[in-house]
Parts: sequence; C-alpha cells; structure tokens
Amino acid sequence: MKKVSLNASESEDNASLQNLKPIVLLKPETDNGGSVLKALRQRKTIREISDKKLPLQVLSNLLWAACGVNRKKGPFGISGRTAATASNSQEIDLYVALEEGTYFYDAFHHRLIPVIACDLRTLAIGHGQATFGDKAPVRLIYIADVNKLSNTSGYQEPGLQNPEIQKSYYFVDTGLIAGNVYLFAASLGLASWFHNCNKSGLTAKLNLRADQRVLFGQTVGYPVKK
Repeated sequence: MKKVSLNASESEDNASLQNLKPIVLLKPETDNGGSVLKALRQRKTIREISDKKLPLQVLSNLLWAACGVNRKKGPFGISGRTAATASNSQEIDLYVALEEGTYFYDAFHHRLIPVIACDLRTLAIGHGQATFGDKAPVRLIYIADVNKLSNTSGYQEPGLQNPEIQKSYYFVDTGLIAGNVYLFAASLGLASWFHNCNKSGLTAKLNLRADQRVLFGQTVGYPVKK
C-alpha cells in the first residue's frame, strides 16, 4: 500500500479534527416565523452581516428549512426534502463553514458532521467579496455530487447521464435550496446573501472527489445595525 505523506498543515488539521465533535441539531421549530407571503415581501440580499453567532435553535431551523427531511416517504419511495431535486436524487450536499470548523449537514439525522477543523469562511466567498460580511457566523457551501444524479433511485431519465443536462439540474436544485434560505432569513429578520466562492480552494481543502462540484456559497447572519 502506498504511504501518503502529509504536510505540517494537513497533519495539524487532521489532529484538530479528532477534537471537533458532531453537532446534534435541535428539532426544527416549524411553527415559528411569519407567513410565506410576508417573507416574500421582505426577501432581499443583505451583504452587511454582523459577527453575532446564531443560536443553535436558529441554526437548526435554518438548515432544516434549506434542505431538511420533511417527510419519510417522498417521490420514488425516498424520504422527501424541503427543496426539490431532479428525480429526488438529492444531489446537492450542504456544507456549513463556522469559525470552529467546517461541517457536512446530515439531513437524514439532522446533525452536523465534522469535515475539517479549519475556518473556511474566507474560501466560501468569491475573490474580492471578502469585505462584505467577512465576520459573518455562517457560510453555507453548495456542492453537487454528480454520482447521486447518475445513480439516483428515482426515475432514470436519459438526461441524468448527460453532463450538460446534469449541470442544468444541479444549478436549478441549488437555487431551490438557496431560495428556501432566503425566505427563512426574511421570516426571522436575518441577513442572507447568495454569492460565488473559491471553488478550487474549497475543492482542495475539503478533499473532494472528481465527481463533486463546488458551486456557490451563501452567507447568513444578523444584519449590521445602522
């Protein structure tokens, strides 16, 4: 077996990861917040975001609203999510960049699984945009798992094997999740901003497979008081 040598930075990250524990999210409060119509009226992009941390309950509600499981039996016998995906393939993985580390949102168990004990919030935003909300507490990272599209348990339409059609699907599906985040934020008076991100930097740091695609980021937090 080929021995893989790690540089000092990677070794430190791996050692720190051992101390980073999963975050068990709280049961989502589905009765809170305003009406959908009111949230639509208030929905807007807010880039000036404070460093005030989100309470665990708010973070739990946010992630569930984004793409959490809302029914055990959805299309094709698979659990359903709050955001639709092509053939219910659920190919968009949500990563959460926090100050203490970066996590994978496990929607089925409603928890955050540690990925790397490194603050990747600066990579989760595009070049030249870091001055906006640079201390914001939460940055979501949208990553497409093309393998889930190609091998979905849902309807196996021919387009699911076509790279260009796959691209159209995972871009649309990302937008559906991002729209949920915008409405959730608007309903609670939070700030939200959907933006580009450092794709190559995140791909390397998260050690992604060749069939995983970093797509976009979305920052969420409390608006700066003026």
